[in-house]
Parts: sequence; structure tokens; C-alpha cells
Amino acid sequence: MTTQPQSPVAVTPPLPNRRNAELLLLGFAAVITTVALLLVEANQEQGLRWDLAQYTVAYLALFAGAHLTVRRFAPYADPLLLPVVALLNGLGLVMIHRLDLAEGVTTAKGLGGTANQQMLWTLVGVIGFSLVVIFLSDHRLLSRYGYVCGLTGLVLLVIPAVLPRSMSEENGAKIWIRLPGFSIQPAEFSKILLLIFFAAVLVSKRDLFTSAGKHVMGMDLPRPRDLAPLLAAWVASVGVMVFEKDLGTSLLLYASFLVLVYIATERFSWVVLGLALFAVASVAAYYLFDHVRVRVETWRDPFADPDGTGYQMVQSLFSFATGGIFGTGLGNGQPGTVPAASTDFIIAAVGEELGLVGLAAVLMLYTIVIIRGLRTALAVRDSFGKLLAAGLAATLGIQLFIVVGGVTKLIPLTGLTTPWLSYGGSSLVANYLLLAILVRISHAARRPLVTRPPQPPGNIATSSTEVIEKV
Repeated sequence: MTTQPQSPVAVTPPLPNRRNAELLLLGFAAVITTVALLLVEANQEQGLRWDLAQYTVAYLALFAGAHLTVRRFAPYADPLLLPVVALLNGLGLVMIHRLDLAEGVTTAKGLGGTANQQMLWTLVGVIGFSLVVIFLSDHRLLSRYGYVCGLTGLVLLVIPAVLPRSMSEENGAKIWIRLPGFSIQPAEFSKILLLIFFAAVLVSKRDLFTSAGKHVMGMDLPRPRDLAPLLAAWVASVGVMVFEKDLGTSLLLYASFLVLVYIATERFSWVVLGLALFAVASVAAYYLFDHVRVRVETWRDPFADPDGTGYQMVQSLFSFATGGIFGTGLGNGQPGTVPAASTDFIIAAVGEELGLVGLAAVLMLYTIVIIRGLRTALAVRDSFGKLLAAGLAATLGIQLFIVVGGVTKLIPLTGLTTPWLSYGGSSLVANYLLLAILVRISHAARRPLVTRPPQPPGNIATSSTEVIEKV
């Protein structure tokens, strides 16, 4: 009996998943965070206490656990996302501790004040991140629950508006749900749920958004009966601005919807119509609502009332001016003179102590996350993943623009927090959940495709050779 010789088998080496690079970058982020903390302690003459080492160890253990989770359950995820966010979170912890020292809020041991609380919320956020990475095996599962996410997101938006002021209002805005022992800001979670809903609807109802109506000035306008989704998003955003007095969330949700519609349809007419509706609502709100008029007048000339409504903006501008190009140095400025410096105005504190160079570096870190998110949207193969990744990245970019623009007097102040940098449990946890979804999509985009080559005619032997293709 004779046997036919088999052709040699070509073995393709496994593609690198870049997890070691992620681990190295996490170590680099930990070094920067530790050095920044030591500089604050030294310049504030607090002494280099051994109990500070527990925070460095906790920081390392926390993100090492997150890294191991990604390495096990999403090995092909983008290696830059987690380290960059870890560095932003670490710098935020250092700045919040710095502001605690400025306010005299310290303890005999540890960081003390709101920095301890932020560390606790970081733990909760990283645990939430890990759970999403573990149990969300495929991001496409979210599209099945698009309408459930949309309904839940709307309910979360509405709850603060119907609660008594004692349970929901702070500084004139009804954006909280206060429960015994803690409080949450539901709009932070609502933005993620509504993004999932927007992406699912745009994929399933794409014909509705791409149907052409009249051709006007070089643009194909949508048919009037197809404007219902845009009008619904507009009404929801106006409702948040009117009943909850939350300008930031209103602008963020509406802008995110317009970006997703443009990405899904590639038709600029939707953006033109959306901006027209936004302009109408803005002009009407200026004349009808006092809180909107005060924000606009303060933006136009904060020095008209420097000790009243313009005090916060004036102090912010002075902080940037004091910082100059290279800043006063960590621990050497006076960031505590800006009200709400650890939440809405933490960018002003960064600008004062790190200067224009340091602030540009922080903004560059955000730019890396946004660009990698958009790159993930380009690489992932399914339409829902493309829209969701692009929406998550665009939402981060829009929120960053609103925050930095408001603090620097580029646009009227809105009151949003800076992702991963500002103090706030709801914002921190929600943004870690957002990061987890983005990591999951990047894993699906970067993992190799495994296919079997077609068998030659007449060959009854089954080859076990696999061809691995990287997309």
C-alpha cells in the first residue's frame, strides 16, 4: 500500500496582543502618579510619611488587577486605553489631595478628605470596569437591548426632575438622587445607555435616516415624516435644560446624537437641521429662563460682577494667568481660591500648578483616548460596534470641549465634570463603564480572524492548518 506524500504545513506564529506593553505603560503611569504625590507632599511641607506608600500600593494593585482582567478576557484590546486612563485617574487623585491640603482637610494618616472618597470610588469604578470586561463577552449583545437601554436612560434622566428639591437639587440644578448614606448623579449613566440606544436604532432603522427628501442648496434634506427621532432628541435635551437646569447634560446628549446621525448617514443636512433647532432653543432659553441668561451674561463679561455671579470664572482666569507657561509647580499654587476646584474647575487647578505645558499634556492624554476610540470604530467589523465606539469616543471629546471651553471662557459654563480627573463618584464609575465597553469593542476589532482554507478537489484528508489573518 502506498501513501501520498503530504505537503508541508506552514505554521503561522501567533500575533502579538501587546499586553506586556500595556503592563509597562501602567508601571510608567504609577511612577508619574507617585512622583506627583511626593512633590505635593514636599512642597506643602507635609513630610514624606510611610503611610502614603499604602496608596501607591493600592493604586498598583488596583490597576494590576484590571490589567490581568483585560489580559485574560480581552487579550487583543487596545494597549493604550487602560494606562492612559490610569494616569488621568492618578493625576486626578493627586490634584484632589492637593486641594484638600489647600482647604486644610487632612488626617493624621493617609490622604484624608475627599481624596480618600475618590480612592474608594476608583475602587468601585475599576471593579465595575472588570465586571463589564468579564461578563460582556460580545459588545453586539448590547444591540439586543437597545430599546431597554433607551427607556432606562430616559427614566434616569426624569427621576431628579420629579423628586423633591431636598433630594435632588444642588447649586440650582436638579441632577441628583440623594439616598441615605450616598447620592448619585443618574445623568452620568444615562449618557451611556442612550448612546447604546442611539447606535442600535441607527443601525436597525438606517433607511429611515437615509431616505432623501427635497434637494436644497446642495443638500438632500430628510423627509418631514422622518424627523421624529431628531425632534425627540431635541425635546428631551430641552426638557433636561428646562426642568433640571442642567445645561451640560442637555448639550452633551444632543451633540452626541447629532454626531452619531452624521456618522451613520454621512449626510450633513441632519447636522444643519440639528444646529438650527439648537439655535432656536438657545435663543428662546436665553429670554425665557433666568439661569440660562445668567450663564450667558457671566460668560460675556464675568468682571461685571466679580464678587457675585462672575466670581468663579474670574478666579479661574486668574489661576490660568498665575500658572503661565510652566506653572507654579505642584503644591506651590493657590488653587483653593477657585470655588468647586475639585469638581467643575479642576482644569483651572491643573493650569495653575502645571501651566500651559502641563495642561496641554493632560489634554493630549484625553486626545489619545479619543483617537484610539475612533480608530477602534474604523477597525471593528460590525455596524453597531462602529457606531457605538464612535459615539463613546465622540462623547468624551464633546464633554472635554464643554468642560475646558467653559472653564477657559470659550463658551458659557455648563457644570460638567472632567472624565477620570474631577472628584465625583457617579462620573468616575460611569466613565469606567464607558471605558470597559470601548475596551471590549477594541478587542473585537483587533483580534485575528481564524479561517480554514478550502480543500483541494479529490483530497479526502482534512487539514488542520489554520490561516490567521489580522484585520
